[in-house]
Amino acid sequence: MMGIETEYGISVPGHPNANAMMSSSQIVNAYGQFALQGARVKAHWDYDVESPLRDARGFDMSRADADPSQLTDDDAGMANVILTNGARLYVDHAHPEYSSPEVTKPRDAVLWDRAGTHIMLKAMELAAAVPQALPILLYKNNTDNKGASYGCHENYLMRRATPFADIVRHLTPFFITRQVFTGAGRLGVGQDGRRAAFQMSQRADFFEVEVGLETTLKRPIINTRDEPHADPERYRRLHVIVGDANLSDTATYLKLGTTAIVLSMIEEGFLRGLDLWPAHPVAEMHAVSHDVSLTHALTMSQGRGRTALDVQREILDKAVDFCSREVHAPYDDDTRHLLVEWQRVLDGLSTDPDSLATEIDWLAKRALMDGFVRRDGLDWDSPRLALIDLQYADIRPERGLAARLEARGMLRRMFTDAEVARAVTDPPVDTRAYFRGECIRRYPDAVAAASWDSVVFDVPGSDSLMRVPTLEPLRGTRAHVQGLLDSAPDVTTLIARLSASASR
Repeated sequence: MMGIETEYGISVPGHPNANAMMSSSQIVNAYGQFALQGARVKAHWDYDVESPLRDARGFDMSRADADPSQLTDDDAGMANVILTNGARLYVDHAHPEYSSPEVTKPRDAVLWDRAGTHIMLKAMELAAAVPQALPILLYKNNTDNKGASYGCHENYLMRRATPFADIVRHLTPFFITRQVFTGAGRLGVGQDGRRAAFQMSQRADFFEVEVGLETTLKRPIINTRDEPHADPERYRRLHVIVGDANLSDTATYLKLGTTAIVLSMIEEGFLRGLDLWPAHPVAEMHAVSHDVSLTHALTMSQGRGRTALDVQREILDKAVDFCSREVHAPYDDDTRHLLVEWQRVLDGLSTDPDSLATEIDWLAKRALMDGFVRRDGLDWDSPRLALIDLQYADIRPERGLAARLEARGMLRRMFTDAEVARAVTDPPVDTRAYFRGECIRRYPDAVAAASWDSVVFDVPGSDSLMRVPTLEPLRGTRAHVQGLLDSAPDVTTLIARLSASASR
């Protein structure tokens, strides 16, 4: 189980001091008015079941000690919309954020993440259509190059029994080195981007500690938020904050797929004999991103230096072994394809990185900048290159450079326009997101609130709201509930049949 949360960069051209929260609310509210073919979605996000200050290391941070940005169980009146595709669109930290529905495959994660970009584009257009509204621009990036960073977070459901120390030990070197294919590319080094140089990742320079609960201050490589959004006795949701917001489908696919395989190996104890711990994790996080030659040797705790590609190859070898063992075989076509793509990209990075400029964001962006440097004799501190860096992430198809590369067949796509259009409105069919999305579609006036692990109904004639828990992420699928939903023309019938089923 996995999903992606993306905060989009936002600006109001000609108004640098515009209120970002207000602009973000305009974006979310504009889309909410049209999310159901013109019918306004009335459901609110259900914060009663959230616990953002619970730490996987076994304690809860006090609200008095928490930074306000950590209090995600209080919307402070910000705009919040639950979508028919099972996703959430809302304002978070002064940015519009799209949180994709839960999926079971990395390919589906790419599809519903791309659907989010289309939703943001439509929201931007709808907000601009409001009389006397100022135009608002959105960017799928991670920094304003003035010292601020905003996140693209991944979420993976894990077994609660997995020792958290194992997660830290094995994920840290993996996260540090996966930048070679997940980096979105950035012109500027340091949190304020003051030094004019190109690096792989937009997020790397903003990480300051190895392990921690924070997400906006003292950012950790391994985040310890313990908020499973599922049965807490069985599951942990690993909240991953080190990733960039990718425009490339291939990069997103590898980001989610490789991480899911590594987590499976950790759960099974398959990596216990593997020691890839770097001597200085935070420093190496920065150094790998800064080394676009891919030759930097990480200083390991055992003394022998390894490049990021060396570390990734060693992890890939373990993954192939893990997936090929009899207990796991025959592994499915999706896993086989992911392993082949992982190997192919690492081989390309080793022999001819530029050959991957049609698939890996940092290489695509660097190729664009290199072209201008050679053609026009620009220096790397040229404002024109800084504009390219920003324009690559512009989500407008006529202005965004990534979008224009795609249109010319120069940035690989995994999905057709028709497939993406369906994902904009329809939920995944094999997770509880199906039940959530279909309830929003079928009973928009009766859904009072929803969250990842429940739907709350306002049933006519009932004195209280009715909460339907969805703590098991693989229940509430199309196979499980479509017949029930088809047989319930109204929410009263639905609740009656759910109650009857629960009492059996």
